[in-house]
Amino acid sequence: MSVGANVEEAQGAESKADFLHKMRIARKECREAKYFLKRVANGELIVAKRVGMIIDEADQLVRILTAIVVNSDKERA
Repeated sequence: MSVGANVEEAQGAESKADFLHKMRIARKECREAKYFLKRVANGELIVAKRVGMIIDEADQLVRILTAIVVNSDKERA
């Protein structure tokens, strides 16, 4: 799960297109992490309330990354 690494890479992007590409990858990675967290919660491997809080945070990150991608894409057009 390389959300943070991809966001960091986006900060040093070579172009706006490269920035968008890396942010989109970060968003995909975050959604993947959220998927696996839901599987953990459903498997009751960890206290559901605690995992739920982490899933909520992952959801917030997806929303933030989506906003960045959408706004950056508008600027590029």
